[in-house]
Amino acid sequence: MGRRGKTSHEIPLAPLERILRQEGGYRVSEEAAEKLRDIVENLAREIAKVSADMSRHAGRRTIKAEDVEVALKVVLSRAAGSLAA
Repeated sequence: MGRRGKTSHEIPLAPLERILRQEGGYRVSEEAAEKLRDIVENLAREIAKVSADMSRHAGRRTIKAEDVEVALKVVLSRAAGSLAA
């Protein structure tokens, strides 16, 4: 879906377009920004799931920064493992 209408995305395209331009993209297609948004949202959701599991395992209802830090390492190592397979 383009820029019009309701979407189920949490992250707007404009900040991602800005990041792509700031990192050297003189022109950025809407498709490129949408792809980055999908990747970032999926990664964030996976990190959030693992973080929540870690806090529950520790007997807490609050997700702490260290849960997110460890979850990031877990998710990235899983991703690296699946790319190697």
